[in-house]
Amino acid sequence: MAHKGVQLDLETFSCSICLDLLKDPVTIPCGHNYCMNCIKSHWDGEDEKRIHSCPQCRQTFTPRPVLVKNTMLADLVEELKKTGLQAAPADHCYAGPEDVACDVCTGRKLKALKSCLVCLVSYCEKHLQPHFESSAFEKHKLMEPSKKLQENIRSRHDEVMKMFSCIDQQNDTVSAAAERTERQRELEVSRLNIQQRIQDREKDVKELQQEVEAINSSADKAVEDSEKIFTELIRLMEKRRSDVKQQVRSQQETEVSRVKDLQEKLEQEITELKRKDAELEKLSHTEDHNQFLQNYPSLSRLSQSTDSSSINIRPLRYFEDVTAAVSELREKLKNLLSEKWTISLMDVDVLLSNSQLEPKTRAGFLKYACEITLDPNTVHTDLLLSEGNRKVTVMSESQSYSSHPGRFTFWSQVLSKESLTGRCYWEVECRGGGGYIAVAYKSISRVGTSNKCGFGNNNKSWALNCYQNRYNFWHKNVRNPVTDHRTSRVGVYLDHSAGILSFYSVSETMTLLHRVQTKFTRPLYAGLGLDLCYVETAEFCKLK
Repeated sequence: MAHKGVQLDLETFSCSICLDLLKDPVTIPCGHNYCMNCIKSHWDGEDEKRIHSCPQCRQTFTPRPVLVKNTMLADLVEELKKTGLQAAPADHCYAGPEDVACDVCTGRKLKALKSCLVCLVSYCEKHLQPHFESSAFEKHKLMEPSKKLQENIRSRHDEVMKMFSCIDQQNDTVSAAAERTERQRELEVSRLNIQQRIQDREKDVKELQQEVEAINSSADKAVEDSEKIFTELIRLMEKRRSDVKQQVRSQQETEVSRVKDLQEKLEQEITELKRKDAELEKLSHTEDHNQFLQNYPSLSRLSQSTDSSSINIRPLRYFEDVTAAVSELREKLKNLLSEKWTISLMDVDVLLSNSQLEPKTRAGFLKYACEITLDPNTVHTDLLLSEGNRKVTVMSESQSYSSHPGRFTFWSQVLSKESLTGRCYWEVECRGGGGYIAVAYKSISRVGTSNKCGFGNNNKSWALNCYQNRYNFWHKNVRNPVTDHRTSRVGVYLDHSAGILSFYSVSETMTLLHRVQTKFTRPLYAGLGLDLCYVETAEFCKLK
């Protein structure tokens, strides 16, 4: 029981990064503890993202938290070291009666870290390393340590021995070698089926991993872009706040100056009136009648009084209209942000759900059928449009089309007139030696011989190429071979918001030729490209 308590302490006071006792322990905002150097090194690797996370719970922190040594935890670790905590790991690494032991270790065996379903052997951490370092083990399957590996081997061995014992007892004429040959053949078939299933599952796992990476990349980009946008909004609000403050202060200065000018005039008038009143009072006490009559006219005249109408008093209401206007703006912004955020979350929910709803049958695809026509202003001069601009044919002579900046001048290609967004489905019937069924951004180059113009040879187009009944998918001038399915009709499914583009062989059933999972940033246009070396046609089929 004492040993078990020490082991609990070891796990409690160990760093989950270096798996050793905490050194200079620090506690990050989510509450988990690490060695100071370990978490620093971990965050140094995340500095480029400017978002720092906890290795255990994955909670993120922006900006990078300031680390301070947890002195209480450091003291506890030091005390536990004195009680023999460091001696625990040695015994803990060895296998006990209830543990799975390493089959390779000699002497006292260490605990097994993994069991291999191919080797049928359990390995400790040291002896497991060749499975990670050597390509010879890359197809081996590792699982959690299991005691049942050897039991399964013995069980199968016993069944085989019983079977041959039964054969001997019945004096069966089939020899053990012949029986082995038959069973070996069945075994090989089973192994081929298993290996095919393994390849299928590994492909599925790889696709799911790519989806995880795409989700993480998209989320990181969304967070980064949102931060920039909100920062810009905050900067605009700060500027508007500064402008309002400056305008109020300027108006304040003007109004105060006006009032003080009036105040100064009134104070001067008061002073003048008081002086005049004093002179008149003195005159009133003059006993000499002649002197009184002589001075009275000049003293009795008063200067013009300040016009009281210029004194415009607005008690306590000078800038209340500014406060009201700013308050109204605040309420509008609150309502706008709340409304837009709700819509944004709904859009995300719709996007996530739509990505899982790709149809499985042709009837399901036809629900999203769209009518596509070709744009005469984009068609190469060696191609002829017909059937209401749904069909394109290679011609032996150049056609007399008018000059247009949207026309392909070298590549024998043509784009649709309609832009494609949302969920769309269309089918193309091809006749002849080879051609391209594509989607592209409108900004794809049209003039010249460079790869910037060719479908599938750049980052602005995606194309399925059919050449003598062999398919290849092209994007960014990279070729991806496609399983051979001989068919003249190809169905194309686009889920623009989910970033899905799928090509199907259309017959009695829908057979997937190739699927793309990406992020489309602009509307797409359907495209057709034909090989001028062959007499061939391509046509958008009528589906409605």
